Amino acid sequence: MSTPTQDNKTEKDKLPQPDKKKEKEKEKKEDELSEEDVKKKQELDLLVERSQDKDVGVQKFALETLHQEIKSSTSSMTSVPKPLKFLRPHYDTLKTFFESMEEGTNKKLLADILSILSMTMSKPGVRDSLAYKFKGNTSDLSSWGHEYVRHLSAEIAEEFPQRQQEEKSVTDLTELIDYIVPFNMRHNAEPDACDLLIEVEQVSKLLEHVDEKNYSRVCLYLINCASLLSEPDDGEIFKVVMNIYLKLKKLPDALRIAIRLNDTDLIQEIYSNCEDLSTKKQLAFILGRQNIFSIEETDETLLNIIDNAHLNEHYLALARDLEVIEPKHPEDIYKSHLTERSTSTQVDSARQNLASTFVNAFVNAGFGNDKLMTEEGNKWLDRNKEHGMMSAAASLGLVLLWDVDGGMVQVDKYMYRNEDYVKAGVLLAIGILNSGVRNECDPTSALLSGHLDSNNANIKKGAIMGLGLAYAGTAREDIYEMLAPIVVDSKTSIEVVALAGLAIGQIFVGTCHPDATTSLLQALLERDEQSLNSTHTRFLSLGLGLLYLGKQEAADLTLETLKALRGPAAQYASTTVETCAYIATGNVLKIQKLLHICGDHLEKDNSFQAVAVLGIALISMGEDIGAEMSLRTFDHLLQYGEPVIRRAVPLALGLVSISNPRISVMDTLSKLSHDSDAEVAMCAIFSLGLIGAGTNNSRIGGLLRQLSSYYYKDPNSLLMVRLAQGLLHLGKGTLSLSPFHSHHLLLSRVAVSGILVVLHAFLDVKGTILSKSHFLLFALVSAMHPRMLMTLDEELKPVPVSVRVGQAVDIVGQAGKPKTITGFQTHTTPVLLGAGERAELATDEYTPLSSVLEGFVILKKKTP
Repeated sequence: MSTPTQDNKTEKDKLPQPDKKKEKEKEKKEDELSEEDVKKKQELDLLVERSQDKDVGVQKFALETLHQEIKSSTSSMTSVPKPLKFLRPHYDTLKTFFESMEEGTNKKLLADILSILSMTMSKPGVRDSLAYKFKGNTSDLSSWGHEYVRHLSAEIAEEFPQRQQEEKSVTDLTELIDYIVPFNMRHNAEPDACDLLIEVEQVSKLLEHVDEKNYSRVCLYLINCASLLSEPDDGEIFKVVMNIYLKLKKLPDALRIAIRLNDTDLIQEIYSNCEDLSTKKQLAFILGRQNIFSIEETDETLLNIIDNAHLNEHYLALARDLEVIEPKHPEDIYKSHLTERSTSTQVDSARQNLASTFVNAFVNAGFGNDKLMTEEGNKWLDRNKEHGMMSAAASLGLVLLWDVDGGMVQVDKYMYRNEDYVKAGVLLAIGILNSGVRNECDPTSALLSGHLDSNNANIKKGAIMGLGLAYAGTAREDIYEMLAPIVVDSKTSIEVVALAGLAIGQIFVGTCHPDATTSLLQALLERDEQSLNSTHTRFLSLGLGLLYLGKQEAADLTLETLKALRGPAAQYASTTVETCAYIATGNVLKIQKLLHICGDHLEKDNSFQAVAVLGIALISMGEDIGAEMSLRTFDHLLQYGEPVIRRAVPLALGLVSISNPRISVMDTLSKLSHDSDAEVAMCAIFSLGLIGAGTNNSRIGGLLRQLSSYYYKDPNSLLMVRLAQGLLHLGKGTLSLSPFHSHHLLLSRVAVSGILVVLHAFLDVKGTILSKSHFLLFALVSAMHPRMLMTLDEELKPVPVSVRVGQAVDIVGQAGKPKTITGFQTHTTPVLLGAGERAELATDEYTPLSSVLEGFVILKKKTP
């Protein structure tokens, strides 16, 4: 038997060995110089010798000639320039001679030559190029070429912080920077200028050098750099970007950056300083999309735009244009005739009707017309039982979404039925149909506030959740005054208290409201252990987390306070608050901390680990590279994680790729939908609906039909399949659940709050959705928004124009005017935009008032 060493030797012998003879010949060939090169080498050797001559005149002539030789060759950087190659052996000789030279013109000339030779000769960490440049002519940089300027920039970036640390003067470096930056800006090297100024913390200097030609490239590069930095550096860069936009009168872009900074004063200032009425209308559309209703405005037209009063009307116009106005029956979505087994043999008809209620609501959302509730609502209500009645009545609000005036009348007639479940559902429906829109009469507050003192827990829950959905993101103090007493009342059931805490979190999302924080902390700290162990306590923790959504370090004090809490609820609350605080930041340290939490193998009190899994998705969802890396992380968690972690992974996958049906995510979820753990399978099925929400994706549709056939005897899993089918065809393919907009720059906190409610509910799917709390699914309404582009004239009337719609291309750091989309098709507006798609105008007749063609865009006719 052969030994391992012998085997290795045999294998090695089998490998093709390099031909040493050929290698020597190659080296010899490289050493052999052409006649021209030999002549050039001799010339340079002579010049080096003459440059060390005792005669100053001879020295000067030799050094000037060397200058010319190097400069003329540096103009092309396709290969190593011959003069630099031939001068390398003389580098040390010239350095030694330089030290012995007297001060004067010749010494400066030699310093310039040594500075450029140091690019290739100096040792790592030694900044010779910069040192010799300061001893030479600092004003003459451009003639040495881009490569040299780039090398100098790198050395300045290293030298600057070191000098600051040692408290030395940086005046000479600043003078050099003030020469390099304009040079880069003039020669289409904006990224180099930005990098240098970011390194030396002088980004504001860019303001002096931007103009109409280069501002878009500079701002795009800075925005992408800012997303990779931590607080407060990212905020400083965003402020510079905003000032650039303001300098060039690009107010819509400046407003988006102010929204990204979450600075209410800046938002108000930009809006108030806008003098052009058409541009102000465009700003109002942007504010309405982000649900910022706190802007001071007196003009009725502008107020209606900010309040989204137009949304229902334009959405229906889109539906008519796409010819999808006709209501659909749930059976049109199930397509039972295509599956092998008929699912009509089911015994659990209550589950079946509940599924149809949600599917009907999701599919016909916002259309104001359906085949179950608006046509024969009383009959459908009677076909449901107890909590099913509540969800059925609430579904009417989703069908009548955004239609405040017409919808309230239709909903109100069910208020007079005797069943308390129906009344609770109607109250929730009122909140749902007012979600994302504001009405000057404010009927929601008046109608729902009277039922907060009801003795019936379900009516109370309907009113509370209705208020939370209707006023999400508005930070209304008067609504807080109504809900706060419920939260701190120790006699009220934990289920009602948790919903009230959640509603406060939704209303004050991302505001760090001190009173609301105190109320929710008090509720958590004063409750007995039995209440805290209830599955509904998770919503109290989530309410607290929503208050600090995206606020990063501002949540530290609350996290410290939560340490006073004991038991599983404490860890659940602190993990929830921390993950919400760092949403979409891509903070690697926080992700590592969450992975560490997931790595512990706990057998009990481990529900917080599921929140950590969701947290990884929340933090990494802001940028593409982080999202891709998180997908690999989830694969590891599926293989090595405890059951509680495995159940959360499908939900995390759904969150990272919401309304964006990526093939890799789809395949993973498809495998998990047949998992041996029933809860993993149910979460995976629902997540298939999340990633395909509003896309009508045929592949997911096929998968879900197969699953409906596979799970035809399991009512719980079948309910999940139906919910996923409803989400897939959300708004008949016109709505999206994605919380990002404005080319992925802005995150809608209100949308995230709605998504998180549903995901946290699914962490205990049997205790919430499959029990009596299925109405929580309606929280998704906060994230629903038409995925359309509608073009309007200055009078806000629709203008059909040609647009090219294609996949967005990453053009960050590219010079010139590269194509922003690829594989485009030309359509006439209004048009639907899918995940990762962008639009650009295909006509020269109009100028868009917004650089981002999404949602509502006002067009200005060009004057001939």
